[in-house]
Amino acid sequence: MAGYRAEDDYDLLFKVVLIGDSGVGKSNLLSRFTRNEFSLESKSTIGVEFATRSLNVDSKVIKAQIWDTAGQE
Repeated sequence: MAGYRAEDDYDLLFKVVLIGDSGVGKSNLLSRFTRNEFSLESKSTIGVEFATRSLNVDSKVIKAQIWDTAGQE
């Protein structure tokens, strides 16, 4: 029997990739959604970063995995 892992305890998983030009606010969107933070002096993303947030919607646990790109795609 496999061990229980809390990070797998969700009903739905959404993977979202933020793409767009450099300097348009992708990183601030990520930090606002996942940590409720916003900074006017944020640094440019190098490579890729991601963060997750779990939400309860209609008695279901929804996990959102948000990927932030550097804007050089």
